[in-house]
Amino acid sequence: MLISHKDVENVALLSRLELTVAEKEIYTRQLGDILKHFKTLGLVDTENVPPMVQVLPLKNVFREDWVGQHMSREDALSNCPDPEEGYFKVPRII
Repeated sequence: MLISHKDVENVALLSRLELTVAEKEIYTRQLGDILKHFKTLGLVDTENVPPMVQVLPLKNVFREDWVGQHMSREDALSNCPDPEEGYFKVPRII
């Protein structure tokens, strides 16, 4: 077994999970199986596989930036309940 009951109890403690004895048994077995799969993946020959960040040839698509119509300061502040010197006045948070 690659993982012990003590390991599962430690992870549960760090995760603030309260596990029953039956759950600890289940998770010990399941986590051990997961680690076995990772061990199997470690045996795969990746010598001729180039490192990659993305498996698909994706790239960011950016829209063109352009200047358009904007709202005047007076229009922006027209529904503001308490403007101050041309700015939105908001309550202090800190």
